[in-house]
Amino acid sequence: QVQLVESGGGLVQPGGSLRLSCAASGNIFSFNIDRMGWYRQAPGKQRELVATITRGGTTNYADSVKDRFTISRDFAKMMVYLQMHSLKPEDTAVYYCNLPTLFNDYWGQGTQVTVSS
Repeated sequence: QVQLVESGGGLVQPGGSLRLSCAASGNIFSFNIDRMGWYRQAPGKQRELVATITRGGTTNYADSVKDRFTISRDFAKMMVYLQMHSLKPEDTAVYYCNLPTLFNDYWGQGTQVTVSS
């Protein structure tokens, strides 16, 4: 079994910044990780992609977060991060860490990000 634990969420004012972290542990080795990502789900909406990053460093971002969010990884430590700047109220959501493998798609329990004045 693989566990993903997110941290770093919270309440921030519009225009503020937050940094999310996700740690993978359990029955997985760092060399098995090819890609990790972040998704989010706002109330009443479907879960959507925020950003992904591969072992080689290739990134993919949702258009709504480009130039504001930066995903990074340290797969040797089985960690992925999401640096968020210029946060907007519409970024309010539960943010989930994702680790896809050959046999399973693992998800964390999520961390709440609330952008409000």
